[in-house]
Amino acid sequence: MKTFFEKLLGGQYGKVNTKTFGKWLFFLCIIVFAGLATRFTVIAVSKNVKNVNLNKRAKELYTQTQTIKAKRGSIYDANGNPIAEDTSTYSIYAVLDKKQVSTNKKPMYVVNKNKTAKVLAKYLPISEKKAKKILSPANKDTFQVEFGSAGSNISLMTKKAIAAEHLPGINFVQQQARLYPNGIFASNIIGVALSQNNEKKGTTNLVGQMGLEQAFNKQLKGSDGYQDSQYDLYGYQINGSKKKEKKVKNGDNIYTTIDSRLQTLMESAMNSVYKQANPKSMTAVLMNAKTGEILAATQRPTFNASTLDGIKNSWSDNLVQDSYEPGSTMKIFTMAAAINSGHYNGNDTYQSGKYTIDGKVVPDWNTNGWGYITYDKGFALSSNVAMAHLEQSMGASTWKDYINRFHLQQSTNSELPGETDGQIQFNYPIEQADTSFGQGIEVTAMQMMQGLTAISNNGTMVKPHILSKIVDPNTGKTIKKYGTTEVGKPISADTAKKVRKRMEDVVYKSYGIGHNYKISGYRIAAKTGTAQVSNGSGGYASGDDSYLYSVAGMAPAKNPKYVLYITMKQPTLSGSKTATQLLSEVFKPVMARALQDSNSSADKVKVKVPSVIYKTTSAAKSDLAAKGINTTVVGSGDTIIKQSIAADTTITGNQRLILLANGKPTMPRIYGWNKADIKKLCKLTGLKLKISGSGYADSQSIAAGASISTGDTLTVQLE
Repeated sequence: MKTFFEKLLGGQYGKVNTKTFGKWLFFLCIIVFAGLATRFTVIAVSKNVKNVNLNKRAKELYTQTQTIKAKRGSIYDANGNPIAEDTSTYSIYAVLDKKQVSTNKKPMYVVNKNKTAKVLAKYLPISEKKAKKILSPANKDTFQVEFGSAGSNISLMTKKAIAAEHLPGINFVQQQARLYPNGIFASNIIGVALSQNNEKKGTTNLVGQMGLEQAFNKQLKGSDGYQDSQYDLYGYQINGSKKKEKKVKNGDNIYTTIDSRLQTLMESAMNSVYKQANPKSMTAVLMNAKTGEILAATQRPTFNASTLDGIKNSWSDNLVQDSYEPGSTMKIFTMAAAINSGHYNGNDTYQSGKYTIDGKVVPDWNTNGWGYITYDKGFALSSNVAMAHLEQSMGASTWKDYINRFHLQQSTNSELPGETDGQIQFNYPIEQADTSFGQGIEVTAMQMMQGLTAISNNGTMVKPHILSKIVDPNTGKTIKKYGTTEVGKPISADTAKKVRKRMEDVVYKSYGIGHNYKISGYRIAAKTGTAQVSNGSGGYASGDDSYLYSVAGMAPAKNPKYVLYITMKQPTLSGSKTATQLLSEVFKPVMARALQDSNSSADKVKVKVPSVIYKTTSAAKSDLAAKGINTTVVGSGDTIIKQSIAADTTITGNQRLILLANGKPTMPRIYGWNKADIKKLCKLTGLKLKISGSGYADSQSIAAGASISTGDTLTVQLE
């Protein structure tokens, strides 16, 4: 049989050509195999193909890098309770595609939408109707659905509860998150840390966005670790392979000076006033008068750090980022400067009402004035004219020197980010005089707090601070301590004492305008303020609701332990309460609680309760105040008929004693009261109590001052 080549070439010639072709084919195969062998040899030796290192690529193929996430440091209050800490949250989604089944044919999609909606409504902030609507989209080909904010940031407890219902098609995604257990709690100071994606590294990390979370993000975030391990094709770790690793370093822990009891009470009181007056903004700061430690601070508007509710309207930290004209609280510094520079005689008199400087008029708030009065009385009456005279007596250069001594145009360099310096108009005589009563000069609340320490601390000015220490959780060692920092001595101790005495006049003199700030059992030094608010066009807004109201107070007046400063910008005043009355509803409970706590922690004073039944109301209050007992009288009668704690009972001085006077009893204001005191009140008056929550009273169903009767129901929410 002829071969293919014989047929192709034909005859004897074909046979010869076939042999020749076979030889050439043989040699060609040898050349090809030799070339391949050479190429493989080169690759085997060099481990490189087209500039690709095969050795490196093989290692990458079989080496897995495991990232070990660093735990973000926690933020604590003064007692070591967490204010912010790391946690895991979950987002929920529902698979609707009926093609999704497991290997054993079990459905992995939502089977019963009615049941699923009912269960989700039980555990999530969503109605059954809305949940069912989400589970029934118009597009029938929808693969999966989510539940918006109601299905985000779910706690582990809620996730477990839903998972225990064994709902097909319901799944969860775990996320690193930040837990703020107290909700609205110095939120703008503490700040928030939110998840941010790093596309370059393919990772997600928590990043501080404001407050301490932002200012100390570097210390809080720590650094991730990693571990490289080599595996074979089947996923088993290769024995003897070298491991590369970097140890994780968890973020540092930050300890603040915030007292949670005082902070919670302040938030509650601020909520109440904010709801009543709806001001454009409010701030409140309570500070240790000697050390500068900030014990409580907040602002309105603010936000709930847990839910981020309200954060769009409150990104700035008003304590350091908002500068404003302080108004009459500035007179504290004018008085101090005049006394210290030898330009003050409180018994000298002047014509009040109006004062002309360089053709421009400085008016008192009472433009008719009070006739010729002393400078001491002018301060208690908050006379602008008195301060303008003092500025003129000192001279502009001396007054400006004291403004600088009190650092009122300098950042306090607090631990909070974005602090502003403030500004001043001081070119013309009228502008220089205006600054003496708080117009034409802008300050921050933190600058005011720092300046006030010179008055409360007998001339020594200290820096306000909110941190006590930073601790490395990996070693337990304190990295940095924050203590009292002296920043100047703008005035003498004698001057400070004289200023506080004049501040007492504001509260206790019959003509003083700060009577609302009296606290039973304690002597208060205070100064109120009212400042016109800029209209943004170089002038001032008009109308009754166009002012910034404020109060700066110290207690006890003789040797202050605390300084409390509150501002309220452009409230809507209904006429039922003055701005001073509204501010006192924050000032009095917060300052009283601080003083009571200070007494109990400092000396643990125990007193025996006397019997005051059948005594006059005034005599009973006087006797109990002398013993340092915190007293609340229910009703306006002139004789005490019941007391909540029996006579001869030994109590600590900060416990509340409730007295019932004769006549028709009236409901006291119980904002900030604890549960035990509220129960005492109800037992004494015969009220029925419905109470929920934990902490301190944040609402009361019976308004303060309303008549009450046995059997009435009092509903209270604690926060």
